[in-house]
Amino acid sequence: MANSQAVWGLDIGQCGLKALRCKLDEDGETVVAEAYDYIEYPKILSQPDVEPAALIQDALKEFLSRNTVRGDKVGIAVSGQSGLARFIKLPPVEAKKIPDIVKYEARQQIPFPLEEVIWDYQTMPGGSHDQGIALENEVGIFAMKRDHLYRAIEPLTRAGIELDLVQLTPLCIYNAVVHDAMTGLPGPQDYDPENPPPSLAVLSIGTEATDMVVTDGFRVWQRSIPIGGNHFTRQLTKELKHTFVSAEQEKRKAREAKDPKAIFQAMRPVFNDLAAEVQRSISYFESLHREATLERVLLMGNTIKLPGLQQYLAKNLGYEVLKFDQFKNLAGPNVLPSPSFKDNVLAFPVAYGLALQGLGKARITTNLLPREITTARTIRSKKPWALAGVAVLIAALGFNFLFHWSRWAAVHPSRFEAHFSEVKNVSTVSSGHLQRDSTQLVQFEYLKKLGHEIVGNTDGRFLQLELLKALNDALPREPGLAPGEVSQLPFSERPALHIESIDSVFFPDLTAWFNDEVQKKYRQGQQGGAASEEEEDEDEGPKPPARGPTPPPAAAPSPAAPVAGAPAEEAVGPAGPGWVIELKGHHYHNEDPQNWGAQYVRTTLLKNLEHGTVRLPSGPGKEPVEFTMRELGIGYPILAQDEQIRAIQIANPNYEGEEAPPPGDRLSATPPPPSGSGSPQFYNARIYTFVVQFCWQEKRASQRMEQRLQNQLQTDQATTTVAGGF
Repeated sequence: MANSQAVWGLDIGQCGLKALRCKLDEDGETVVAEAYDYIEYPKILSQPDVEPAALIQDALKEFLSRNTVRGDKVGIAVSGQSGLARFIKLPPVEAKKIPDIVKYEARQQIPFPLEEVIWDYQTMPGGSHDQGIALENEVGIFAMKRDHLYRAIEPLTRAGIELDLVQLTPLCIYNAVVHDAMTGLPGPQDYDPENPPPSLAVLSIGTEATDMVVTDGFRVWQRSIPIGGNHFTRQLTKELKHTFVSAEQEKRKAREAKDPKAIFQAMRPVFNDLAAEVQRSISYFESLHREATLERVLLMGNTIKLPGLQQYLAKNLGYEVLKFDQFKNLAGPNVLPSPSFKDNVLAFPVAYGLALQGLGKARITTNLLPREITTARTIRSKKPWALAGVAVLIAALGFNFLFHWSRWAAVHPSRFEAHFSEVKNVSTVSSGHLQRDSTQLVQFEYLKKLGHEIVGNTDGRFLQLELLKALNDALPREPGLAPGEVSQLPFSERPALHIESIDSVFFPDLTAWFNDEVQKKYRQGQQGGAASEEEEDEDEGPKPPARGPTPPPAAAPSPAAPVAGAPAEEAVGPAGPGWVIELKGHHYHNEDPQNWGAQYVRTTLLKNLEHGTVRLPSGPGKEPVEFTMRELGIGYPILAQDEQIRAIQIANPNYEGEEAPPPGDRLSATPPPPSGSGSPQFYNARIYTFVVQFCWQEKRASQRMEQRLQNQLQTDQATTTVAGGF
């Protein structure tokens, strides 16, 4: 369905008021001019001793006496000199973030606080989007000081005309020219910023200034040149000593004057200044947009009627210069043939651009109409509906109150006092039972805790011994070798780890110890580890010695994150209070590349601490029971620190020579007895030093046995449930 609402475009200039009423045809595409008006002021607004507000008010009054705007949209153009236009290119950014970036750029580009201006923006045609990302987008920011804008629309407010659109004059010119004078443009999706269509320069010569707009149909560049029709008149008054009124008449009828040559000779400096300013502006535009190609210059405004101006500009600019003296894409059998419209057709492009924007046929659609005016108009239009809604709401509340009152009267508390008393008595008895139950639960927990302390006192004496027994069983040993016997194997083949020291630190919460670095080392141990380059390189120096378990912080951090690739219970890590045990030691089992250095520690000590078992008494006078390390509270062993495998010399205790062992050498094991009288003073060996840490959360024998019993009951119950299902 086509839009039947018409739009009035009002251009209040220095010489007169131009108005054009347009609407869309039934096809929804063709723009039809239905009415127009051209009201010239008695005097030019810039003349001395003239009250512009009064002349504009009289023109609007005359306009309303001959036309009606009721039910139509109304747009007004404001001078480009009093507004501000900035065009910025945005970097590739998400389309939804463009408003935030534009607001930031507006604060940078507008030389006033945003609270003091009315501003709007629009993404110019020709940009593209790729997966939600805006590419090659240019944004136009248009603004005008709030007080200047209110002064511009004040005459219409006094005349009772409600505005729907406020636009800058250069943008109205752009909309009119692109719609009516630039045909054959590619679609926005086919626009190439590096190879744009030919550009067109538009000169709208007004009374006091000339609006220059250069566009290729997609991008727009504008400048206001401070030379207009009045400058020709003032030059005549200066050179020919005429009054302003007589000079204006002679300018308009220069060809009919007694001495036309003298008039044109007097105006020649203004001709030169205008051509020079236009040429300078074109050169500046071409320096900014080197990819642009300017082909034509289009003139508009009644000043173009000045004889010889078009030919002079064409000769000095070097471009084809044309007049915008007809609307190719505008229909209107009652308007276009009118003699008055034909005589002033050069003055109507601004009003035409406003009408196009109001009808939704313009490329730039920004609107500088203050939002408070729009809000007030919306509220005023909705007041009748709001009053009707309030009335309906009050009526509904009244009926609702009557309904609730009738229900309330039917269930008034006075009718149920006896039942309330009975419920209160039952509640009192129930509260007494609950209080006694709570007291007995507290006593039960106290007795249970006391029993644990009494029974656990016996178990607690063996905790350290059990830990030492578990550590001893976790160490590798040579099969068939009794305690106290010395192995006859070479140092590099002895399955032995030499523990030099055992340290411990208590943590209120073991998650403080099980940090990201510890988790990483624990996962490495779980995966079997791998010999690092440092272990393979014997020539590098040793790493710094271990400094013991990290002491607990003042406050425990949040629980450690799960470790990828590990079972669920290992991934979470230990929690709650416990000890971190640290073992420092070394070994000489460093000849097998598949199982030496750190790898040998992992395949022996770490593996046994993680998966090994130990036989311990389950209670006084009871047979030993085999417990896992986890049942003892031992877990999460890591290789906290290791050094490079290095070569050392070990002093031979059986050497009978006079030389003493050199200082600093370590006797870590008893070497084999000498095979002859020539026993060496030193033995060559390869040593690997390590630091192992693991956590220990004390679990007494009674707790372990109780846990086993609970696990067995759960297993039996699950087995019974599965069997019953079949």
